[in-house]
Amino acid sequence: MSVEPHSTAALHTEGVFVIPSIAGKKRLSLKLGFSFFLFGLINNVLYVIILSAALDLVPPSTPKGIIAFCNITPALIAKLGWPYFLKGRIRYAQRIVGCCTLSFIGMLVVAFHESLYSRLLGICLASFSSGLGEMTFLQLSTTYSRSVGGRSVGYFASGTGAAGIVGAFMWWELRGLGVSTGVGISAVLPFILPLAYFFLLPRPAAFMHQSSSASYTLVPADDLETEIDDDMSAQDDVESRQPKVTVSLSAADKWRLVKPMLLKYMLPLFCVYTFEYTINQGVAPTLLYPVPSHGLISRIIHSVRDYYPLWQLVYQTTVFFSRSSISLGLKTLPAHLLPAPAIIQFVILLLLVFESAVGLLPEDHQGGSIFLVFVLISIEGICGGLAYVNVFYRINQEQPDPASAHNPEITKQEREFKIGSIGFADSSGILLASILAVPTEIELCRAQVARGKYLCRGL
Repeated sequence: MSVEPHSTAALHTEGVFVIPSIAGKKRLSLKLGFSFFLFGLINNVLYVIILSAALDLVPPSTPKGIIAFCNITPALIAKLGWPYFLKGRIRYAQRIVGCCTLSFIGMLVVAFHESLYSRLLGICLASFSSGLGEMTFLQLSTTYSRSVGGRSVGYFASGTGAAGIVGAFMWWELRGLGVSTGVGISAVLPFILPLAYFFLLPRPAAFMHQSSSASYTLVPADDLETEIDDDMSAQDDVESRQPKVTVSLSAADKWRLVKPMLLKYMLPLFCVYTFEYTINQGVAPTLLYPVPSHGLISRIIHSVRDYYPLWQLVYQTTVFFSRSSISLGLKTLPAHLLPAPAIIQFVILLLLVFESAVGLLPEDHQGGSIFLVFVLISIEGICGGLAYVNVFYRINQEQPDPASAHNPEITKQEREFKIGSIGFADSSGILLASILAVPTEIELCRAQVARGKYLCRGL
């Protein structure tokens, strides 16, 4: 068997495998973590840039919720199509190259077409790529052992959280260059995905039979063959040397796997994202105050249009820290607390709607109102990040169904399907929120105008 040195750090020479030293194992772990972090970062950063640029991509009279709608519907279609309707093994290399190409084309369309409908089309292309990419990288984590796969999910989630900060900061800096230049620069980012996959990511075989010795250990190749076949079946190099596998999950098999996850995982994730994105796209654009003339906030806010990207930045920063909780070594949420973030999100939604419509504090307490919104949006981000990383981590760590334990190929496909199918829950929540956000923003603006606050009309 041939193993690429750059991707496995394990050599196969004259019938033996050379298992890496302790230092080699640390390098493997670092490469694995950095690879999945990059996957999460780059896959999601364009999505965040588009949301952060919502005010610049559409005319003032167009509700920003339509950006969220076009930014999530194609992703939802991708997450519905691939795990539920496609069968057999996943071709990870082809998927990742395809996602890169589609994202690049989509962002170029947004950058170089001023027509609203053309920009929405470009957003749809990038969205489809992002949805397919997120599902693909989460499924890729299941091709590793559970301990390694769990770390992979943690690093991927951390990368998706970092995408929020990087995307918001990037657009904060790039928006001064205009939509064409700013979005055009960001269009090159997806090329990092295939580079990381082919040249940085260690393959599952690199983590097999790792020696605790500080020196290299020689292991007979015959002893490793069976286990390496199990862990690398999703990789292209394995597919080229193994007989074709015709077994695949049926529709009945998939329904059997989905049923127990509906209430346990999907409903909490759906609710969290519904409330979260209703806040971000429907309420946050109306959380506006006069431009401050003194204090720290006056150095950040120079016009009323700065409030919306500021709220996005606050939200994305707290999402990053909460999605990084597992990779930072913090404990996961107990299973019975998975619905808690959704409940807290709902309370925050009600408070922010009330603040926008009538004000939680008197009009002469503008500084206090800004601080209150800052705190509430921070808690919103923490809840959203915790829900995301804990749900996907728990699915990755679930034990296989005893009924299929005798068939390693079916077990592999079941793990890939389960973690891939969950993405439908968060995407459908975002889709519902994007629909709710349009009338929410309009009605909140009307309520503000009715009490003599006209700032939302100036965007």
